[in-house]
Amino acid sequence: MTHRTMYLGHVNLYVRDADKARDWYEKVLGLHTYHHRPGVAAFMSADLDQSHEVALMQLGPEAPLQPRGQVGLNHLAWMVDSLAALAVSYQRLKDHGVKIEAIADHGISLGIYFRDPDGNGLEVSYELPRDQWPSQDQVFGVPAESRGRFPGPWDADPARK
Repeated sequence: MTHRTMYLGHVNLYVRDADKARDWYEKVLGLHTYHHRPGVAAFMSADLDQSHEVALMQLGPEAPLQPRGQVGLNHLAWMVDSLAALAVSYQRLKDHGVKIEAIADHGISLGIYFRDPDGNGLEVSYELPRDQWPSQDQVFGVPAESRGRFPGPWDADPARK
């Protein structure tokens, strides 16, 4: 069943320094920059067919960081198309010293949660094809026996929940 009248096109994130943030997103996540206005903004994408999936907008070095637990964006998720690709992303995060806050098995997906240097919440996630979901509704209320389908290098990571 496909129903797609619209989709999320991009997310606009405020950062203190757009140039440094751009470098981090390129290095750590491997994003492509389609447009860069030094000292102002960077428009980046993992999907080369999209003009941008994230816009990094500079506020300046004194801009306050978003306090945890306030109303607003919790995190944005970058989806990968296989568990092997998730393992590559996991290793890339480790190689760049990114602190992983959580690794969560949702029954239909496995998400790796972390933050960019400005404290913006990010996730890299793999989701099973829909025909493999243990339930077609209430998809995040799956029983515990539906978990554990995502073995990988993260199994011994203390952030694994």
